[in-house]
Amino acid sequence: MGDVLRFPSQPADRPAVRPVEPLWREAAGEELRQERHRSERTLADVAEHAGISVQYLSEVERGRKEPSSEVLAAVAGALGLRMADLTLRVARRLHGPVCLAA
Repeated sequence: MGDVLRFPSQPADRPAVRPVEPLWREAAGEELRQERHRSERTLADVAEHAGISVQYLSEVERGRKEPSSEVLAAVAGALGLRMADLTLRVARRLHGPVCLAA
C-alpha cells in the first residue's frame, strides 16, 4: 500500500470562509434598477407599463421577491430590454470580471 497523505487543516482560529454569491434574483433586480435609473424612469412609470404594483417592482429590484419569467419579461420590456439582454447582464454580474488573454 501507499503512504497516507494528510491535507493541511485550517488553523482553529481561522475557519474556512466561502464567499457568498449573490442570488440570481438579487443580480436581476440590481440590473433592472440600474437600467431604470439610466433611463431616468420612476418606479411608478415602469410598474404601470409592466402591469405590476410599485411595491412589487420595488421588492423585485431589491432582490426580495423571486419574480416569474412573465414578470421579468414585462419589467424588462417596460425598460426596453429583451429577456436575452437581461439574462446576459445578470450572467456577467454573477460571473464577475473576465480576463481574456491577448
